Amino acid sequence: MLAEIITIGDELLIGQVVDTNSVFIAKQLNKIGVSVYQITSVQDDKPHILKALKEAERHVDIVILTGGLGPTKDDITKKTIAEYFNDTLVRNTAVLENIEGIWKRHVPGKLLQVNKDQALVPSKAQVLMNRLGTAPGMWMEKDNKVFVSLPGVPYEMNALIEHEVIPRLKEKYNFPFILHRTLLVYGLGESALADRISSWEDELPDHIKLAYLPNLGQVRLRLSAKGFDEEQVKKDVQVEIDNLLPLIKDEFAGFEDSEGSVEVVIAKKLTKEGKTLAIAESCTGGTVAERFTTNSGASAYFNGGVVTYSTASKINVLDVPEEIIEAHSVVSPQVVESMAQNALKLFQSDFAVATTGNAGPTKGDSDAEIGTVLIAIATKYDGVYSETFNFGSDRVKVMNKAVNKALEMLLKEIFKN
Repeated sequence: MLAEIITIGDELLIGQVVDTNSVFIAKQLNKIGVSVYQITSVQDDKPHILKALKEAERHVDIVILTGGLGPTKDDITKKTIAEYFNDTLVRNTAVLENIEGIWKRHVPGKLLQVNKDQALVPSKAQVLMNRLGTAPGMWMEKDNKVFVSLPGVPYEMNALIEHEVIPRLKEKYNFPFILHRTLLVYGLGESALADRISSWEDELPDHIKLAYLPNLGQVRLRLSAKGFDEEQVKKDVQVEIDNLLPLIKDEFAGFEDSEGSVEVVIAKKLTKEGKTLAIAESCTGGTVAERFTTNSGASAYFNGGVVTYSTASKINVLDVPEEIIEAHSVVSPQVVESMAQNALKLFQSDFAVATTGNAGPTKGDSDAEIGTVLIAIATKYDGVYSETFNFGSDRVKVMNKAVNKALEMLLKEIFKN
């Protein structure tokens, strides 16, 4: 079963808005066994939309459109869909009542005609009621193919996908079971990892596919399988995982699909053991802390963090001795280890991680080469240690590599104790 996602809006094509809708829709479709054949972004332009619909109909069973359903003149999706299906727009009483209710509850101004006109839908469409906004979703069928049009506002679209579209698709079609298991591997590059597991990869059965998903300092290995016998699919994938793990045991950090990202693995371990974490950052600018605090439940293990970006703040906030900085510079093992140790004391934690370095493009307060990053781990159990890296000359890459390496080092330290 194949689907195409069509996103509509000039704002997507000029880079003003990032298309998160396609990511969400693709994930939800994949969960029920629908493979996304193509994702297409088109202008707010009738000929362009009509062409995209025609091409999608030739290749897929399910077409999902998002965007172009607002009250303004540039939102032309409904009229274009009506034309494509040789249909006319009619006023839907239930949608109009929903719009009027939203206005009464949340909007102090007058309900304008352009807002009322959002209740106009193609006569052949099944309305998908949007409880979070005024633009309804629409479900239409043609030659046993499904066309769904949804508003582009992400939280409105998400709710309609989850509560309206996915249940209807599951009721209409018999989908195969799709399983993805993603293993998180730290400390090996893609080529080195591929070389290490090449014999295992050569023996994979045809119905199990392997994908390498490299990031800075991290590789995700995704195993994918599909079949109508769910238990057999799960069994086959688990056999391959059991064969793979001994080959990567020192670099394996957990499963992304069940345990989450590496910071979630760390969080679960700390929470389970009742231990805590502190963070002191310089060159990473708070990004390490953000990786933890974006996940719920961080207060159970994350005691606190500081971003001591300037030399003065390292001295005044973290009590890094000024004489150490003068003797060794702010980008040195002595300074980063002092940062980690003092963060451990300041936040009375079991573990602390600290970063300092020169991400570029200029050298700042240190003569260290651009790309130089030092990371320290301090614990209540084993004291403190640091490592020095050079992550190249691109500022963004340097910072991202530093964050991933800090998480890798922290993971290994926490699981060691």
